[in-house]
Amino acid sequence: MFLRLPVVAAVITALSLNPLVQAATTVIPTDSFSSYSNLEKYWNYLYPWGSDHNGSGRMFGSSSDHSHISVSGNVLSLIATPLSNPNPPTSTANPHPAIHYASGAIHAKAQITVTRDNSYTIQGEFSAPTARGTWPAFWLTAVNGWPPEADIGEWKGTNNNWYNTFNTSSVVRSNLVAWPSDLSFHSLKAALTAESNNADVKLDFYMDNQLKATQYGQGFVGKAMWLIINLQMEGSSGSPGPSGTTTYKIRNVQVTRSGS
Repeated sequence: MFLRLPVVAAVITALSLNPLVQAATTVIPTDSFSSYSNLEKYWNYLYPWGSDHNGSGRMFGSSSDHSHISVSGNVLSLIATPLSNPNPPTSTANPHPAIHYASGAIHAKAQITVTRDNSYTIQGEFSAPTARGTWPAFWLTAVNGWPPEADIGEWKGTNNNWYNTFNTSSVVRSNLVAWPSDLSFHSLKAALTAESNNADVKLDFYMDNQLKATQYGQGFVGKAMWLIINLQMEGSSGSPGPSGTTTYKIRNVQVTRSGS
């Protein structure tokens, strides 16, 4: 069956005017851990602010130091090792805990900014340690000021993953989902879209492609966020931490942006 020319023209016009027809752009591809050169193309070493945060791990890593950040077979490994210092230094970040571990962190070079016209999907597969004193994470935090913060993956020394959205330090939404302790890989995904008020962001959290939680970030629209992967230690995950090496493995991380 053939469509008459006026009908064809009408269909083309309707598609061109449909705001739901959006292009998807790959911000970080699934092979960013295929080599050190690819890692350094899409990611920076350490936290955006340096080597320390709110646990007892100090982050190390550079183009010449891969003892705590390694890639092999398209898998990123963050490795924490205990330090034997009778007088350990303290973290430069609040609450200034003693540094008991050397570990690793990376953050994406591309920032995440949800707008009315741009939504994001952030996903990956994770083999996360869950022993007491291990605190791996896959999370978003504000580039300027704080909040916003959204934790897609956070394991705090138990067999649970925490999905968190911080609107303030006291206004926090958390959903806990059971996580296996056998270090098998499981997928996590967050879909971030602007609400109709053009101020708040809806966050849909998935595990193994099943929707597990929906949270809302108040005033998150238009605020740039860093994407961070790190292996912190102790702190909120309890202490003492492991006496041996701890490894957190990540693969197939992908960030896509839909919109203009």
